[in-house]
Amino acid sequence: MTTLRSLIAAALIALVSTASQAAPARIKDLVEVQGMRGNELFGYGLVVGLAGTGDTEQTAFTAQAIAGMLGRFGSRLDRKDIRVRNVAAVMVTARLPTLSRPGTTLDVTVSSLGNARSLEGGVLLVTPLLGPDGAVYAVAQGNLQVGGYDVEAAGTRERKGQPNTGRIPAGATIERAVTVDLTAGPLVLELRRPDATTAQRITQGINAAFGSEVAKALDPAAIEVKAPEMKDAVALISKIEGIEVESDVRARVVVSERTGTVVAGERVRIRPALVAHGGLTVTIQQSPVVSQPQPFSQGSTVSTAQASIQTAESNGKPMALPATTSVDELVKALGSLGASPRDLIAILQALRAAGALEAEIEVI
Repeated sequence: MTTLRSLIAAALIALVSTASQAAPARIKDLVEVQGMRGNELFGYGLVVGLAGTGDTEQTAFTAQAIAGMLGRFGSRLDRKDIRVRNVAAVMVTARLPTLSRPGTTLDVTVSSLGNARSLEGGVLLVTPLLGPDGAVYAVAQGNLQVGGYDVEAAGTRERKGQPNTGRIPAGATIERAVTVDLTAGPLVLELRRPDATTAQRITQGINAAFGSEVAKALDPAAIEVKAPEMKDAVALISKIEGIEVESDVRARVVVSERTGTVVAGERVRIRPALVAHGGLTVTIQQSPVVSQPQPFSQGSTVSTAQASIQTAESNGKPMALPATTSVDELVKALGSLGASPRDLIAILQALRAAGALEAEIEVI
């Protein structure tokens, strides 16, 4: 039983006993200032210098891009005459931070667009990065760092990681400033996780810190702040960000069927329920079978595979789960069923469907 409970505890990573009183969090970690957000950038470019692992001749847009690039340097070529394997067409993406200034740099991600085997050792040529409005906000160029490889020799191929995607640290330079006028109107704080209780607590915390009614919750997702210090927006935001409040969230269980991981919050509760759990194991094995022809029959040797299937079913013992009042009790109750981490996912989903689990289940 101790081993089973250890297994359950390993799967339920976040199901840890905590104090009944939640730890306070800074407002800085709970909200975003309206208007202060990042922007996605993207661009189309070429990676050169690959060791024969680039796009093949069937990738027409790569040859067309090469012909267009060489044309700007005075070399006129028909794209049908371009046969190279050391160039790959790529998409370059980056995130432009809030209040960016020209001259600062960004990390960029480079992903193969064609059928290149690997971008290892490649160099990204100058690539303009566009925003949603079509304007150029940054320019990227540099040596790629690839976390995988793909090598082939004498008919043997070995691949590790994802060699078709790489990164260039500080590979883009910002060319256009993105600014926000924070003094133009009231300061609006947007909750990262909208919640009425958390919004009310933030409002009360700001009003208590300023000693007056300067904050008002517009809805569970936004709080409006009107303070005399609006002319110095940076000092105002800094003062608000340091205020600590207790956030409140919905009870939620996050499960990943791919990895057998279950993550739950401290407010997860279950009602009394009866659970019967059983498992079915199917084993399929293939063994080679060689058939020899009869002497002087002019037949040939035939090799086939014979499959054998074995099934084993274990019937779980029905057990009554008591109503729990803490996450620790929930872990012990589910551990008493002797279920594996993947089985727990099915049990939690069944409890939720039966109305016995007081939490939302999110599958990732």
